[in-house]
Amino acid sequence: MIPAIFGISGPVLTPDERAFFRDCDPAGYILFGRNIVDPEQLRALTDDLRAIHGRERLLVSIDQEGGRVARLRPPHWVGYPAGQSFEKLYEIAPASAIEAARANATAMALELSAMGITVDYHPPLDLRVPGAHDVIGDRSFGEDPMQVAAIGRAILEGLAAGGVAGCIKHMPGHGRTDVDTHKALPTVTASADELEADLAPFRTLNHALVGMTGHLVFTAWDAENPATLSQTVIRDVIRGRIGFDGLLLTDDIDMEALGGSIPERAARAHAAGCDIVLNCWAKMDDMTGICEVLPAMSEATTARLDRALAGTRVADGIAPQATELLAKRDALLALTGTPA
Repeated sequence: MIPAIFGISGPVLTPDERAFFRDCDPAGYILFGRNIVDPEQLRALTDDLRAIHGRERLLVSIDQEGGRVARLRPPHWVGYPAGQSFEKLYEIAPASAIEAARANATAMALELSAMGITVDYHPPLDLRVPGAHDVIGDRSFGEDPMQVAAIGRAILEGLAAGGVAGCIKHMPGHGRTDVDTHKALPTVTASADELEADLAPFRTLNHALVGMTGHLVFTAWDAENPATLSQTVIRDVIRGRIGFDGLLLTDDIDMEALGGSIPERAARAHAAGCDIVLNCWAKMDDMTGICEVLPAMSEATTARLDRALAGTRVADGIAPQATELLAKRDALLALTGTPA
C-alpha cells in the first residue's frame, strides 16, 4: 500500500483510474463536488472503490464541516451549520452547545456512512484570531482554547457514534494565517509562548485517531519550512508538545502554499514525518509521480490507519434516528434566537 490519498476526476472511475488505483494501491481517496451527483451515484462510486481493493475497511474521505465547507449539499443531503453557530450557543449555554454539536455530527456521520464515506476532515480546532484571514473565520468554534476543544470533542464523539472517523485539523494551528494557503504561504511570527494557546485544543484532543497538518511557516519553530514539510514541527511540536500519535495526514499538497513539483512535495512531506500525503486534484501525471517517489507504507503507519478505520462502518441506508438528532440540534440552536 502506498501512503497517499488521491482524488478522482469525476462521478465515475475512468478505465485509466481503475487500472492505476489497482496497481498503485493508495491508502484511500478524497471526494469533491465533481464526484457527486446524487446518493445512488455516490454510493455506487464508493462501492466501486472498495471493490478494487477488497479491503473490509477503506479510507474514503470528504470535507464535510457544514457552512461553506460542505461537499454534500441540499437537495439530496441535509444542510449543516458552520462552526460559529455552536460557538454562539456555547456563549449562553455551554452544555447545550456541546449536545447540539454532538447530535449534529452524529446525524452527519449517519449520512456519510450511508454514502460509503469513512473519514470526515472535521473538526477544525483552529482558534479564531482577530484580524487574521477569514479562510478559517466562521469555521472556527471560537477564540477560547477550552471552548474549541469542548466543541471539537463533541464532534469527534458524534462522528464516531455514526460510524465515521473524524480528523482534527490543521496542526499546529491555522488561526493566525494572514493569507489563504490555497493561494500563498503564510508566515506566523508569534512567539512559542503565544502559540501555546493554538496548541491547547490539539493537546486536549491528542487522542484523536486522525489529524492533519497545516501549510504555514512558524518562525518560532522552523523559519524555513511550512509545518507539513518540517521535521522539526512534526517531531517536536505535533508528535512531541501536542502528543498526537494518530494517523497524520498532510493538507492538500496541491495548494499554492507549497513549492516544487507535486511528487517533490509528497516526498518531502513523507520524509518530514507525515504518515500519508493528501493529493486532491486527480491529475494522473502527479499521482503516478507520487507513487514513484513514495515508499511502501510502514508498519507504524499501517497500524495507525487500521486503528483509525476500526470503528468505521458502511451502512445500508441513513438510520431513522438522523431525523431526531437534527430536530434536537435545531431546538438547541434556537436558544440563540437564530435559525440553525
